[in-house]
Amino acid sequence: MIAITGATGQLGRLVVQALLQSVPANQVIAAVRSPAKAQDLAALGVQVRQADYAQPATLQAAFAGVDKLLLISSSEVGQRFSQHSAVIDAAKAAGVKLIAYTSILRADTSALGLAAEHKETEAALQASGVPFVLLRNGWYTENYAGVVATAVQYGAVMGAAREGRIAAASRADYAAAAAAVLVKDGQAGKVYELAGDTSFTMAEFAAEIAKQSGKPVKYADMPQAVYAAELVKVGLPEGFAALLADSDAAAANGGLFDDGKQLSQLIGRGTTPISQTIAANLLSI
Repeated sequence: MIAITGATGQLGRLVVQALLQSVPANQVIAAVRSPAKAQDLAALGVQVRQADYAQPATLQAAFAGVDKLLLISSSEVGQRFSQHSAVIDAAKAAGVKLIAYTSILRADTSALGLAAEHKETEAALQASGVPFVLLRNGWYTENYAGVVATAVQYGAVMGAAREGRIAAASRADYAAAAAAVLVKDGQAGKVYELAGDTSFTMAEFAAEIAKQSGKPVKYADMPQAVYAAELVKVGLPEGFAALLADSDAAAANGGLFDDGKQLSQLIGRGTTPISQTIAANLLSI
């Protein structure tokens, strides 16, 4: 039995779909906060169980009979570690034999502010005694989807990444990798640094938008604090703006780059390039 937490999320649904290509539906458990939102998964024959990170009492029952558990990291920054700890404790109590965790690229050494709770979670997994495997995911190409339309409209892409290279891949790529690891034997103790085969600078990203759209688009690089302030001006909450600016600053120093190609090796195909994400979003403008 394989359980996926956060199975109604953007990544979770894709993992379930990828698993169903090789695993019978009755051996897959969608562990979700709201079962009512998982009726489409239930219709596929997948077991749906309530598992709310913020309600630990729901977790142990959700993991009953589970052999392998994919812990998809919480989206609630600042609450992630306590929520992940509750999942780990419940999985241990339920006798789960392997936890796969979606961490962040090079979590143990990353300068990204977002890495802190991932690092804490990795330490908690180590201390738990439950066998585990780390899926250290890099950036999603979808992180840049919303930038395309505004770049075409205003002729600019803002950032603070300087010439840092970003090795992004699509959610579907990372989901396929998670599914591949979950169906393999002998994964306990492994650490996968997962990133796209190809990388880009923000200037190259802007140039690709210009190329595909036929509109002039330039990259406007700025100091981290200035970029954060600009994001607030366009309506982002201060905390989220600060996280985005921090991520860009880390990218400037290589924090979002990896050329090990472990992701494409796991999924048996090339990863999705940023040009494909740009093309798809230009179609919707």
